[in-house]
Amino acid sequence: MAKKYWLMKVEPEAYSIDEFERDGQTSWEGVRNYQARNLLRDDFQVGDGVLFYASNADPTGVAGVAEVSKAGYPDHHSWDKKHHYFDPKSNPDNPTWYMVDIKFVERFPAVVSLAELKETEGLEDMMVTRRGMRLSVQPVKQEEFQIVLKLGRSKSKTDAAPKMKPAATRAKAKKKKAAAKKPTRKRK
Repeated sequence: MAKKYWLMKVEPEAYSIDEFERDGQTSWEGVRNYQARNLLRDDFQVGDGVLFYASNADPTGVAGVAEVSKAGYPDHHSWDKKHHYFDPKSNPDNPTWYMVDIKFVERFPAVVSLAELKETEGLEDMMVTRRGMRLSVQPVKQEEFQIVLKLGRSKSKTDAAPKMKPAATRAKAKKKKAAAKKPTRKRK
């Protein structure tokens, strides 16, 4: 099967590129959107390339690169009544939700911002650049992946990691996040 490419969004407060680099590998659990679930379950394969995207950050954008290290498998957190990703409709015999594992590959010297992505030739059709595209897991064309890789590697080290937004903005985002039950990343 041909290698595929993805963009995976995470909020730095939940799991940052710093933590990912330190951990080396993580599971990508907690996805509770059926379209994203289908991608994780049916399309992600070991060796696929991943753009690690910091959302709700300053700046928002691609912070580094990862690789799928374990293809889609049932998200066992959905069966744990004590876990915040518990889903009573999901069970081991008929799992509703899926997850993948990804491993750290590379951190860009600075974030390739969403504004840069929108302004870069060849990325006009990239899903993340489209207005209203909020899906946390998105397919990326190989050409788009290569353009972002080149942009990221050409950065200087003056702004190494995405910064968290101001406290008031973070508090508002945290309330919104709790209401939406967005995924956090479990360290391995």
